This record gives sequence, C-alpha cells and structure tokens, in this order.
Amino acid sequence: MSMPPAQKRPRRRVLTALTGLIAAFLAVPATGAAAAETLVSQNKPVSASSTEWAGTPASAGVDGDNGTRWSSAFAATQWFQVDLGAPTSVSRIAINWENAYAKAFTLQFSTDGGTWTQAYATTTGTGGQQSITVTGTARYVRINLTQRALDLYGYSFWEFQVYSGSGPTNPTNRLLSYAKPARASSEQNDVNCNPCTADKAFDNDPASRWATSSTTGWVDPGWIYVDLGATAQVTQVVLQWDPAYGKSYQIQVSGDAANWTTIYSTTTGDGLKDVINATGTGRYVRMYGTARGGPYGYSLWEFSVYGTGGSPVDPPAKPADPSFPATRLVFADEFNGAAGAKPDTAKWTYDPGVPQNGEIQYYTPNSENASMDGQGSLVIEARKQDYQGRQYTSARMNTSNKFHVQYGRVEARIRVPKGNGLWPAFWMMGADFLNGRPWPYNGEIDIMEVLGRNTSEAYSTLHAPAYNGAGGYGQKYSTVDLSQAFHVWAVEWDSKGMRFYLDNTLVFNAVKDTVENTRGPWIYDHQFYVILNLAVGGDFPGPIDATTPFPSRMLVDYVHVYQ
Repeated sequence: MSMPPAQKRPRRRVLTALTGLIAAFLAVPATGAAAAETLVSQNKPVSASSTEWAGTPASAGVDGDNGTRWSSAFAATQWFQVDLGAPTSVSRIAINWENAYAKAFTLQFSTDGGTWTQAYATTTGTGGQQSITVTGTARYVRINLTQRALDLYGYSFWEFQVYSGSGPTNPTNRLLSYAKPARASSEQNDVNCNPCTADKAFDNDPASRWATSSTTGWVDPGWIYVDLGATAQVTQVVLQWDPAYGKSYQIQVSGDAANWTTIYSTTTGDGLKDVINATGTGRYVRMYGTARGGPYGYSLWEFSVYGTGGSPVDPPAKPADPSFPATRLVFADEFNGAAGAKPDTAKWTYDPGVPQNGEIQYYTPNSENASMDGQGSLVIEARKQDYQGRQYTSARMNTSNKFHVQYGRVEARIRVPKGNGLWPAFWMMGADFLNGRPWPYNGEIDIMEVLGRNTSEAYSTLHAPAYNGAGGYGQKYSTVDLSQAFHVWAVEWDSKGMRFYLDNTLVFNAVKDTVENTRGPWIYDHQFYVILNLAVGGDFPGPIDATTPFPSRMLVDYVHVYQ
C-alpha cells in the first residue's frame, strides 16, 4: 500500500510540564507472577502442504517474529503442522493472519502423526489476530485450510502459536461483551465524532468510542447496553470514560432488556477508568446515567463486561510480552554503506512532501537528503535550498510496509545537530494510519525529540485521542549536550507499558494502568512502524535565525529492534 501524502501525516509534539532529570525517581513496575499459560510451539519443527516461495517458509510461522510469515501455494486446500516434541496439554491456539487468511479451516490434534481428532472448526473466519480456546492433548497440531478469503492467492500467517496451561483469561472472569450487539439512548455520528455508535464501546478498540448525540442526547438520563447473547453471571464491569462521563450512574442487568435490576450505583463518579466489582445475572448489561459530569452528554471508549456464561467471542490475541533485556534482533540497519549510498529501500520508505506543525522545510523524495557517510552512519541533512516553493530541504524516512512491530525494545544511536529551529526526532506511528485511521487515533510514540535551541534537553512522549499535541503524555529531561556525541535512545514496550531510556538510564516510565486512570485510553497494543527525520522550524522548536547552521546533520549509527 502506498503511503498517504506527506501533508496528511501529522507529527504533533509534546508535553506535560514535568522537567529535570527524573530517572532516579521513576520505578519500573515489579514483574508479577508468571502467567500459567506457556507458548509451546515456537521454533519447533514444522511442515506444510506447500510454500509460496523460499522467502516464506513454514518455519517462519513459528519463529516468534511477526515480521516474517509462512505462505502457501495459490490453492484452496492446504495444511500447516507443528510438532511439539512430546504429548502436550493444549489450551489455546493464536493465529496472526496476513491478508490472505482462511474463511474455513479446522484444527486437529494427534499424538502420533497418524490418527487425528478435530479440536475446532469454522466456516466464518475473519482473519486478523485470532485466539481460539481448545482442549486436548497433542504432540502434533495441524490446521487444515479449505476456503480462502482471497481466491487469487493461497493462505498466509505471520505466526501460528500453540499454548499450554490455564491461559491469560480466568474462566471465572472472561470478557463477555466483545463484538456483541449494543443499543444506546442516542448516538453521535457527525463530523466531530464519526462514527460514535454504541458498538464502538464493545469493539475492544480503546481508540474508538460511543457518544450520545450532540443534537438530541446531551440530556439525562442517558444509557447504553450490550446483549451478551445468553444469560451470564456478571462479576466485573470496566468503564473507560471519555471526558463526557457519568457523575451519577447505575450498572444494571436484565433478562429481556425491559426489566432492569441495579447491581451497582454511584453519585460520585469522576470519569477516566472505573473498575466495578459487582455481581448479577442477566443477558443484557446497561450503564444508566442520571447525572452528567459536565456540560456534554455521555461517552465511553470501552465498556467491558466480565464473568461466566453468555456467548462470548474472544478478541484477537496479543503477542506474548517480551522478556527484558530482549536479545533477539528482529530488525537492524547499521548504515555501513559506502559514502553517498542511499538507505536500503527494502527497509525504508522515503516520505517526501510538505510537512506539518509550521515547519518550513520540504522533505525531498528519493532520499536526496539522506545518505551514508562511509563511516558507519546515516546522514539526514537539512539544507538551505530552493525546492518546490520552499527555501529549505531535509529528509524523513520510515519502515512503513517494510517492518511493523508490536512490543520489544526499539533503539537507535544518534547524534543530533545544534541550532535554533532544528528538530531531530526518532519516533513511531501506529500502522493503522496506513489504512486510513487518522492521527491521533492510531497512536504515536516519540522515543526522542530534541530542540536545536537547547540540546541539553530531550523529550519522550505519547500521543492518543485523549492526550496529544501540547497535552501529550510525556517527559522533558535534562542531560549533557547531546550534540557533542552519539547517544542511545530506546523504548522497552510491552502490554503493561513503556520504559524510555537515554544511554540505558530510565528517563520516562509510562505505565498503562496509570495512564488509563489519569489521562485516558492506552491505545498502543498494536503494530507500529519506525520513523527518522530532521525538521526545520515549526511550532515546537521555534524559528531558525541567522545563527542556524546549514547544512545541519543528524547522524544515525544504527536502528535496532529486539524481542
């Protein structure tokens, strides 16, 4: 897929009002007890009915790398099989499909490779990331693929993962509300929130939301309910509020969506995240708001119902958290080419065009402003140069459609330039931006930003719908003059949060639970791609002046990603 025009690619900046070197005051959360579930298929022997070509072997389907994949020949009947090495109790299978997914397939178990039993079957597969609960003992696990989503191709997945153990979901506290039908007192669906329909509160996507209508729904009472599909025993409800929250509301259950029983009530709601441990029995669960917390209506990013019973659908599985320090290198560019050589287009996409944020440079195409220096570094050069009606040029490059990642350690060794108005950055964008999701709903992770007017400070920041631009969730930290030598910036990222480092010193700790309870939804549990650029001028760094040196150079020794 081609990249969107550069003028539509936002890169907003920072920041909370925290300053100073804070690493000594930040503590990484203690690691909890290991999950009972164990991944048992990674790097085990595999076989398949066919392979599309040498670059997509069967082994790539169990290598733990979501950047490599297995793909089959272009035929409807195919299979893929993993040998666990010994009979193993299997509890779950997770499949991370590429676009060429299977609509119809079965999962089979065998202890000897000859006699098979069926563990699961579907004719309505939807692709994406599937998590399938199964029960049985197997040494061999096979997926039989019988109907393609794309008739011109075969089948392809990034990872096929077999798990053993009780799994991450407590069977007495299972998510029951995902992808279930919903209704609300009203829905907003206009240019300001399009769409903000009731189903968005139950899609397990914290960057989409339900909101009452701006024309008819900013009134009390306001309500939203979900149909769990069958009678359920509810044990917990989690509400992630937008700023339009309920000060007074009730959680209710019903067997018929007409007669409601209240299982929880409050008159002191304060928005953000409410975790409600309340029990009740019913097919329908409703939030019934009676007093709004502000001048607007009601709005929820997520409304999650947990318990037993119902007719639950498992949401797509997330990849397993890395163990840190992560040591398996899944992406690397050392920039060791000859002087003048251009960045590797198998790894990098050039991002030309007119920038945002008041910047004055033009990002040139075909890497005209980025090349190797012959000494092991990439040089991104800002020049005073007439180009496409502008007087300055520079370069921005990214790994979109070449390398995407979810979780791990992302790091680069960089030397930044000094000068008023210069703005080097090493950052990441949510890959769903490439499919049309606008910023900031896709998420942005700024690993490093430095302003050339003060190269003894740096910034690490997160941007999301509820906190972005000048209100981004981040940290400014004081340090040495960063323009005098190379320094290593990194983020260690998993399902619990992100830890940002400068030269292996912790400078910012973003804990998922803290963000959800103080700022808004955590929207980073999906794939991102890496970006390098050097901007000139703009709202954040301020203008250049007569002292700003041109050409100015941002040097990148390497970019590494570990899992």
